[in-house]
Amino acid sequence: MSKLDQLPSLTSDLAIEILKKTIDQLQLPENIQKIDEARDNVGNEMLKMMQFIFPIVMQVQIDVIKEYGYPEAREGVIKFSQMLRALEREDTEVARLHGIIKSYYLPPVSAHTNNESSEDRTSSN
Repeated sequence: MSKLDQLPSLTSDLAIEILKKTIDQLQLPENIQKIDEARDNVGNEMLKMMQFIFPIVMQVQIDVIKEYGYPEAREGVIKFSQMLRALEREDTEVARLHGIIKSYYLPPVSAHTNNESSEDRTSSN
């Protein structure tokens, strides 16, 4: 049996505990400093955020989930993330906390339902 076959089951309560601990770890001064330095270098560019900030956040999450019996290898993080996404659909608190973690490495997104502004529509008539 591989280590992945022996993963702990992820309940909403456990997911919330892990996500809160991850957020606490991300807010430690040394991690804030690493993330702020990376953010200063990447600005709001999505590709650069994924290249420089995402690995910092994922390393923090890896360090947390291994305390709960998840392997620190890439496959463990992927499996944990898959289980987390499934729980997000059922539990708004899990979704909210995971959103906070994602906000560390994803730029803010403004939702536009239409690419054409009202000025463009009126000037083209």
